[in-house]
Amino acid sequence: MFGLTALGVIHTAISLVALASGFWAIARDKEILPANRLGRIYLAATVITAATALGIYRHGGFRIGHQFAVLTLVVVAIGTLAAATSLFGRGSRYVQATCYSSTLLLHMITGAAETLTCLPPGAPLVTAANASVFPYVLWSLVSLFAVGLAFQLRRVHASRRRQGA
Repeated sequence: MFGLTALGVIHTAISLVALASGFWAIARDKEILPANRLGRIYLAATVITAATALGIYRHGGFRIGHQFAVLTLVVVAIGTLAAATSLFGRGSRYVQATCYSSTLLLHMITGAAETLTCLPPGAPLVTAANASVFPYVLWSLVSLFAVGLAFQLRRVHASRRRQGA
């Protein structure tokens, strides 16, 4: 299917679960929260997606997609540390929101690259991830991320003020 290995199919399916649950969490809860089921589904699917990406070598050795997978795992770990401990003090909620939202951005960047270079089958929209369209795609995704994160951090700040923290 679409030239994917069995691992590629599993990786893609789980990444779609991650994207759906991540956007649903943002829409419903205004952020990705590990304390609720939807947030846990997103985080688990994200970790599985990143881990399976490390086993995919469609273009040869360790490439940028693998680097994004490692970065995703590190960012999830930092966000989880912020959610579960007081290591970051008063900034823990900000670190958590920033990290978990960043993983959604990483999903979108790698997903856009894969989609544009693989679809439609046999005649992809672009032939390489360094095509001239990618700076525009990247700029758009980062801009949307920045606006969304600003709203989330503003909401976290307002919540902290209401709680007197």
